Amino acid sequence: MGTESENNGVLKEGFLVKRGHVVQNWKVRWFVLKSDRLLYYKYEGGKRDSCHRGTIPLSVCKITCPYLEYENRPLVMKLQTSTSEEHFLEACTREERDEWAAAIGAVVQNLNPQNLHNVNLSQVVDSMYDVHTGVRLCSHVEQGSSYTNCFSGSAVVDWLVFNKLALTRVEAVTLASALLDEASLRPIGIRSADALRNAALGEQFLDDSTALYCFSQSFQKRGSVKAEKSRSAVELSGKVVKRGYLLKQGHKVKNWKVRLFVLRAEPGFLHYYDPSKDDITPVGSISLRGCLVSALDDNGIPSGVKGKVQGNLFKIITQMDTHYYIQAPAHEERIDWIQAIRQLT
Repeated sequence: MGTESENNGVLKEGFLVKRGHVVQNWKVRWFVLKSDRLLYYKYEGGKRDSCHRGTIPLSVCKITCPYLEYENRPLVMKLQTSTSEEHFLEACTREERDEWAAAIGAVVQNLNPQNLHNVNLSQVVDSMYDVHTGVRLCSHVEQGSSYTNCFSGSAVVDWLVFNKLALTRVEAVTLASALLDEASLRPIGIRSADALRNAALGEQFLDDSTALYCFSQSFQKRGSVKAEKSRSAVELSGKVVKRGYLLKQGHKVKNWKVRLFVLRAEPGFLHYYDPSKDDITPVGSISLRGCLVSALDDNGIPSGVKGKVQGNLFKIITQMDTHYYIQAPAHEERIDWIQAIRQLT
């Protein structure tokens, strides 16, 4: 633990949910990315602790993004350090997760310019899937069976090398094997399926024009928002307009807690979730019809607010005259949230 008083050298910062090492629960932490490490802090009482809780060294760090082992947490990435210590981090959106993975990957690449294995697998598959520039989908016949919307192993290797995602065909096979591991690609037909079963004998992906593969059926669902059980079918039927981590003051106990807020339109509702739990039901909801939303003065502590909060506060007053006090992590985010909510009131 240490005090991090200087802000210079901060490449990216924000909330992520981290799985604990000893007790494997999930807790929100404020992460700060530096040129050689990732620091994380507790964020309590509306402000960040001055001492960071931990450090993740990024030299020779391996990034797995997306990490799909947690069924109720599809937006997780895994960092594995040089000492094989694993850190599991969850973002609030797929875009945010991929931005963090890209930023961390750039730091790792700068620390290890010759290391070509810190690849964001999510971005590779997105590029492969691109209708204009991705891997060309074809129809193939293998031993009398016809397969559509597929591609050969050698076509994938060609594409990876051509797009400079791998320097050599051997490296491209390693990368394609990782995509199989992550279930982004799957084998179809006898040749590729046999290779996967015999993977212990060597690389599981075949650089071969007769070995066939296709995109996993779950690809388009990957990174989707948490599936939500019915709270109210009408409430949760609206289109998701905005998602993000904000701090909310409790109604009974006036403490501040980080919540995942999801803003929906038609009908206009603001739902909030406890990101430390796997529970996929909102812990609360705010009907936005007839609501008033306004920024609170950053000078001093506004009326109704408890604790030494760090500014960027706003208030929502519902038609039923319930007052919600919310804090954004940055001034720009407060403006964005207020504008988005006002459009739905």
